Amino acid sequence: MNWEHKICVAPMMDYTDRHCRFFHRLISPNAFLYTEMINANAVVNGDTKKLLSFDLFENPVGLQLGGSDPTMLAKASKIGSRMGYKEINLNCGCPSPRVVAGKFGASLMEQPDLVADCIKSMLDSTDIEVTIKHRIGVDKNTGYGFVSKFVEKTFDAGCKIFIVHARNALLNLSPKKNREVPPIKIDYVRRLKKDFPSCSFIANGGLDSVESCLNIIEKKDKSKDLPPVDGVMIGRAVIKKPKFLQNLEKKIYPNSKFKVKNTEEIIKELQLYFDHQQKLGEKKTNITKQWHGLFSSSSGAKKWRKSLSEGMSPVEAYESIFYLL
Repeated sequence: MNWEHKICVAPMMDYTDRHCRFFHRLISPNAFLYTEMINANAVVNGDTKKLLSFDLFENPVGLQLGGSDPTMLAKASKIGSRMGYKEINLNCGCPSPRVVAGKFGASLMEQPDLVADCIKSMLDSTDIEVTIKHRIGVDKNTGYGFVSKFVEKTFDAGCKIFIVHARNALLNLSPKKNREVPPIKIDYVRRLKKDFPSCSFIANGGLDSVESCLNIIEKKDKSKDLPPVDGVMIGRAVIKKPKFLQNLEKKIYPNSKFKVKNTEEIIKELQLYFDHQQKLGEKKTNITKQWHGLFSSSSGAKKWRKSLSEGMSPVEAYESIFYLL
């Protein structure tokens, strides 16, 4: 099945674990979700079940891998496919010094031939989609030609879906600074779509409102002769304001067969999941730590966060809000 990528939730270290993804699936039935980046070596040689197990309710979910060894990436891709993931995504965008030291992440953009070899090996090992998440440039390589050549090389290797963080990667800066300092150039993503029309391009970076997403999906900005992008990927804005994801879902899929749940329904589903995970031995606060933003900018938001942090269940925390009010 070909899954849509109109709405994607970014792979985020220390955020998009399986509990977070279950929560996001309740909010957005049609979003494409991703794991945190997982090192291919860990998948092959580590505790695979612990690293990759997830609730099938979360699907469609893509497994994001970090690595630069074609053989190891192929093995990890095969394992991910067998575990039920619907896509394997290669990280070519993370600027973390630790990741760069491991010779993968954003630094891979400077080695398009190696990335092409990785993509070929990954595709040969599995029948599911293999995609790339990358930046528009690295350090002083800021021109459009750099990212265009990278896409051309990896497209020739078989990649058809590109998730483009529309900022340059500065390898001497922290990941946080890399989300703030380099300017966003969404037009680069639209230029790529124009030059590679048979590919899908998902734009990532600085998208924190429904309007900003619709502007580039529906091409409301007609000032330039550039096509719209195929989808958007949202990062930390979804963690801080989960209902932003829900509102975007309603706008992009107004006639979806999947009903967007109301708050009470979400709480009920979270409680059932919470009880099940507790029985499996999960720590209460680990289960709920990415659910804190549910009531952001609403009355009772602080009480909700505090209650979950103290180990209350979703129903207990929700009832504490109404008691407070």
